[in-house]
Amino acid sequence: MQDFTLRQLEYLLAAVDEGSVAGAAARLNVSQPTISVALAKMEAQLGVQLLLRQHAQGVTPTASARAILPAARSLLAHAGELGRAARDAGAGLAGELTIGAVSTLAPLVLPALIARLGRDYPELRLAVRDGSQAAMLAALEAGAVDMVLLYDIDLPESVAARVLAAPQPYALLPEGHRLAGQAEVRLRDLAAEPLILLDMPPSRDWFLGLFRAAGVEANVAHTSPSMELVRGMVGQGLGYSVLVTRPRHDRTYDGRRVVARPLSDSPTAGRVVIGHLRGHRQTRLMQVFAEAAAAHFAQEV
Repeated sequence: MQDFTLRQLEYLLAAVDEGSVAGAAARLNVSQPTISVALAKMEAQLGVQLLLRQHAQGVTPTASARAILPAARSLLAHAGELGRAARDAGAGLAGELTIGAVSTLAPLVLPALIARLGRDYPELRLAVRDGSQAAMLAALEAGAVDMVLLYDIDLPESVAARVLAAPQPYALLPEGHRLAGQAEVRLRDLAAEPLILLDMPPSRDWFLGLFRAAGVEANVAHTSPSMELVRGMVGQGLGYSVLVTRPRHDRTYDGRRVVARPLSDSPTAGRVVIGHLRGHRQTRLMQVFAEAAAAHFAQEV
């Protein structure tokens, strides 16, 4: 068992996050020499260099440090949870959890989850980040978020994922479209028309793959990584789109009505998952959030 302390790990993470010993000292309200001595001792104990010291006390993590940072963050999180459990035995759930979500899911899911968990666990603090799937996976790998809500598309082996929902893709049509009155539509009946493509990797290739699976090629007219911009262009009659995430309303930001119709020739469903780093034990906070997310999607079905 390594003879380093949780305090040393805390100093290491603070120095890496702040980019300097001075920044870590200010953040933790301790002296710079205290941190420098503790980190030097930790390096001696481990037998590896963890930080590259630069002028003006700037530091960058070595490859050895980057290899242990995710585990160090996990260990400190569990230690904090253990301390809270010891202090607050029998009390409600408390602590902070950071959730990352792909930007098409975040506004539809996170507000309700934050409100629900806030009512059930007033001492639980939820921080949220949203962005592209690649950005959220990078944040998870770096330890910047504890869990991620995203799509089960090209997930790395390092992510352990739990399926929350399997929504079917649908066609989004402008009001008055020739097929808007049908109960369902076919991609082959839309393929020649201009497609407004949600251009957010890896969803872009997944959507285009739906057309190829149906034996047709998409006629891409416009692209955007913003789902609301895609919906807005559909509402203006610039084309149609194919989406998975579906807002509850049928109006665009500028007030136009759009019509969602199931696809009869697209058997492939998208899968929404919640993920964490494989091999890292989930804290009680993470387990509670995962169960709340599962319950939320179960109610939506």
